[in-house]
Amino acid sequence: MLRRSWLKRALIVVSVIAAVAPPAALAALWLTLPDVNQLYRRTQTPSTRILDRYGRLLYEIFDPRSLSGGRHTPIPLDRIPLRLRQATIAVEDASFYDNPGVDFAGIARALWINLRGGEALAGGSTITQQLARMLLLDPGERSQRTLLRKLRESLLAWQIARRYSKDEVLALYLNQVYYGNLAYGVEAAARAYFGKSVSELDLAECALLAGLPQSPVAYDPFNDPAPAKRRQAIVLDLMVKNGMIGEEEALAAKQARLSYAPAPFDIRAPHFVTYVRQWLEREFGTDAVVRGGLVVTTTLDLALNDAAQDIVRAHLRRLANPADQPGLSHNANNAALVALDPRTGEILAMVGSPNYFDARISGAVNAAIALRQPGSAIKPITYATAFAKGELTAATPIYDVRTAFPTREGLPYVPVNYDRRHHGPISARQALATSNNTAAVSVLQRVGIAAMLDQANAMGIRSFKDPNDYGLALTLGGGEVRLLELAAAYGAFANQGQRVDPYAVLEVTTVSGTRLYRRPTHYATRNTVLDPRVAWLISDILADNAARAPAFGEASVLRLSRPAAVKTGTTTDFRDNWTVGYTPQIVAGVWVGNADGQPMQRISGVTGAGPIWHDFMEIAHRALPVRWFERPPGLVRVEVCALSGMLPSPDCIQTRHEWFLEGTQPAQPDTWHRRMRVDALTGRPASADTPRERIVERVMLDLPAPLREWARAQGWPILDSAANAGHHSSLITHHSSIINHPPIAILRPDPGTIYRAAKELPSSVQRAPLEVRVDAADVVSVDVALANGEVIARFDRAPYRTFWQLSAGRHALVARARLRDGRVIESAPVHITVLP
Repeated sequence: MLRRSWLKRALIVVSVIAAVAPPAALAALWLTLPDVNQLYRRTQTPSTRILDRYGRLLYEIFDPRSLSGGRHTPIPLDRIPLRLRQATIAVEDASFYDNPGVDFAGIARALWINLRGGEALAGGSTITQQLARMLLLDPGERSQRTLLRKLRESLLAWQIARRYSKDEVLALYLNQVYYGNLAYGVEAAARAYFGKSVSELDLAECALLAGLPQSPVAYDPFNDPAPAKRRQAIVLDLMVKNGMIGEEEALAAKQARLSYAPAPFDIRAPHFVTYVRQWLEREFGTDAVVRGGLVVTTTLDLALNDAAQDIVRAHLRRLANPADQPGLSHNANNAALVALDPRTGEILAMVGSPNYFDARISGAVNAAIALRQPGSAIKPITYATAFAKGELTAATPIYDVRTAFPTREGLPYVPVNYDRRHHGPISARQALATSNNTAAVSVLQRVGIAAMLDQANAMGIRSFKDPNDYGLALTLGGGEVRLLELAAAYGAFANQGQRVDPYAVLEVTTVSGTRLYRRPTHYATRNTVLDPRVAWLISDILADNAARAPAFGEASVLRLSRPAAVKTGTTTDFRDNWTVGYTPQIVAGVWVGNADGQPMQRISGVTGAGPIWHDFMEIAHRALPVRWFERPPGLVRVEVCALSGMLPSPDCIQTRHEWFLEGTQPAQPDTWHRRMRVDALTGRPASADTPRERIVERVMLDLPAPLREWARAQGWPILDSAANAGHHSSLITHHSSIINHPPIAILRPDPGTIYRAAKELPSSVQRAPLEVRVDAADVVSVDVALANGEVIARFDRAPYRTFWQLSAGRHALVARARLRDGRVIESAPVHITVLP
């Protein structure tokens, strides 16, 4: 009986607690809430100061919402464009004018997540909830992701909705929300991004601003315009969905060109400061940067950065009005430069454009970290991959002859050199130094795209993605990179194969001297991403003025007053050109082009970016001692036959010395030069029937099949004998770039070519080139036939070239050569398609 009485009293107590506790907890929570009447409070805080490495002030960040001023100007709602108000509501809170200020579904979701042991996510808050979080919660609580914070935020939002009208809430929100780049409120944002008042914004500009508050750093158009434009499109689509604008109006806004440039304010090295500020926001949060009173010591050398800015501006003026061609403009309006210390990764200079405040060139966009196609400036990584994998040496001959490379799409890819000529057999050293396109594609095909991307990623290029997204044109600049990343990758060559991670901040302290951050010591540890011998070999090639002279001349701007390795790049449409180079002390990269992607006129990497790089490097090294690239152990220098890359034979006409990774040096004497008794009249090997007086001794070239036609056209003394067809079999294993080609092949059309017949032209003029190569002696005739046996071309002597009239359908072409001894040799089939 006593036990039953005790249980009854206990149940009563539990019931009372269960009934009283929630209201009590709610009351306690309510009493601890901030006063919603304090929405307009302001605080006075010390500024954050960003300094260069020597303590020179670059920029001082004041709290924009403080009484001391800054980039924050509250304006009435009726002066904010309707489209900006609509865009904000569409993307942040579509039911804003109908809801009670609280997202009950979001609260339930947070409660459910909390009960399951997770954290209460912040997504899905109404505009009113966001306003409560921004203005009434302390910075520490604001960043928490807990159920308690969600409940407090929701209660505050409910109070605000009862205390203020919807228009007042919207006006407060638009005047207080953070848009990035230290801009709080729409007026500050309009001036920060477009250099004008918010009342002057059009729909495209309004939609872009409305998309920023969700993630101001991720969508910062100064950092990378592409994500900002994608976010703008989402905002416009939501406006269409909510009936605020029509689809045609949205499409026009998506296609509108945006010119980015903030209103002028006092700042030094603005692109670098923005880069640093974004890092600070990621590390410490926006509130800490704005209100924290930080002292930030950076890696920048302000004097060097100012010199870089002056050089960029001076050279762009010369390109706009060349002294040797008055009145001609190369249409090059923008440029960027970055400089690093390859031993540490410290950013010494960063110029993102010639004028941060020039809207005509979108000057505030930092081209030093924007994605651009690098042209041939990416080739050293391809060759480094090949050297590291043992696929070739600096002496290996690569065939620069017309070559069609297969692709995943089935269409042939035929690279074209900058000078639109082919140069026959050239060494890997010459190929890289002269920036030969055909050779670079051949090398990439050998090592594979995935291996090249792995090497690029290891060296710090993070912008390359899935290997399946790229083709062989990757080595010619077919993928986008950031100038800062590419300069860092070159830094690995200068740093003996150690990865260079760029960084901009040395130390962060409070105004009282408390250290909050110092560059961690583990960043200085050696992280080998490339064999030091390969890194040195690439540097040796890129510093070889004699090797690049055939393409750039002996006295080009690529030559400094001290040893320096350098590579240029130019995209095929002249939209971008680059020069990236280094010494053991400094690596610098330069990009020249236009922010909107307009092509330049008659300009290349050596004439566009090259002079900027040259002048900057000379100034940057004025106080530095001359240093050579330190050669690591494990390299040997060997005399080779210049043409074949093998050991010299008595008949090798020209030799040179080349560096090899120990163990990869040639062991076989040259077989390309052969001293023979030939018929002086015919130039062919003498036979038993050749009159003695016509027999002379000459050195003939016994070249691999792919080179013979090119060499013959150059007038080289070619040994043209089918009897020697197997002579080069031993080269296949020793020189991996040499391929054993069949004695007969169809050169044109390329395998996989797709032709499309034009109905507006008569069929008689719709023809395709047809060309056959035959490497055999005593050819009687050559036929080209379709798979059904129809002969479409017949030749009785070289050259075996003609035009074939197209006919619709899928065709397999086969060439057959009949020899004097009665044998018939046949080519591999070439499949093409002619679409009607």
